Amino acid sequence: MTAPTQSALLDALKNVTDPNTGRDFVSGKQLRNLQVEGGDVSFDVELGYPAKSQVPALRSALIAAARSVPGVQNVSVQIATKVVAHAAQRGVQLLPKVKNIVAVASGKGGVGKSTTTVNLALALAAEGASVGILDADIYGPSQPMMMGIEGRPESVDGQSMEALENYGVQVMSIGFLIDADNPMIWRGPMATQALEQLLRQTNWRELDYLLVDMPPGTGDIQLTLSQRVPLTGAVIVTTPQDIALLDAKKGLKMFEKVGVPILGIVENMAVYCCPNCGHTEHIFGADGGKRMAEQYGVDYLGALPLNLSIREQADSGRPSVVADPEGEIAGLYKAVARQVAVKIAAKAKDYSAKFPTISISKTT
Repeated sequence: MTAPTQSALLDALKNVTDPNTGRDFVSGKQLRNLQVEGGDVSFDVELGYPAKSQVPALRSALIAAARSVPGVQNVSVQIATKVVAHAAQRGVQLLPKVKNIVAVASGKGGVGKSTTTVNLALALAAEGASVGILDADIYGPSQPMMMGIEGRPESVDGQSMEALENYGVQVMSIGFLIDADNPMIWRGPMATQALEQLLRQTNWRELDYLLVDMPPGTGDIQLTLSQRVPLTGAVIVTTPQDIALLDAKKGLKMFEKVGVPILGIVENMAVYCCPNCGHTEHIFGADGGKRMAEQYGVDYLGALPLNLSIREQADSGRPSVVADPEGEIAGLYKAVARQVAVKIAAKAKDYSAKFPTISISKTT
């Protein structure tokens, strides 16, 4: 029997398409270390984003493609994820131990931005990434309740705080440092300074992604955050309602003006399905987020329904992705989260760590 050749194997493997990028793994340069010894074939596939739930199906498809080549008997495939740091705005100090920072924003309150943030973070963690959440809503912190976390951060060295953790996600919020019923009566500069301290004085533990739950609006705090936090990109959350879209567009334009890429738009509360009769109703209008994405030339990441369970699970400290991980709603959040990660993986990498430090010394 003729032994298979590398070129024949590569041609066969080109028939397997990455469902997230639409490209095959050979052309996308994700296939590595192809080895052929007689009828034994082995190779590695490296993904630039977390996709643990898709690995078994991908492995099966790759093995089937390799076995379609005459002479192949045994196939060994290793699929691994390697998330790298990507470029942020120029001149913004990077954050140690955090590879990518994503702002989750809306121009308007009440559109489900915090609920979207927490479920996207949990979805990325479920897919195998190391994830953190910074609750940047100083005046209305909600992540402690949604993540089911109580207590105050500890400080080992007296200078930095340890992030609290639940469901495998690291979290920092002003809500951990104040009483729940104590209002934050701070002016903008104080709130901004507090946020910078939460961001930079938290001992984040090797994060692939840090999601920043932005406060609603486009005022001083939001603008300062978008200029001082090294953001890989922003996700805009809106409902289909015209009044929400009006404010979401302002948020989108704010990020564009400060050089932060828009990763896409999430349309929340897109449709209501009656649990009793199955009748569907577009309570806040239909496809507003999709039209906005087309208008501004950005990606439409997906739609989430107006569903009682999403609210109940978030309020109880067990958001949908952990409360019902195999459910339809968790699947929607995971699909959006994968798209966000894939969009980040396609962006320019951060090479700042590769440049040597140049020192100038006087000579006499």
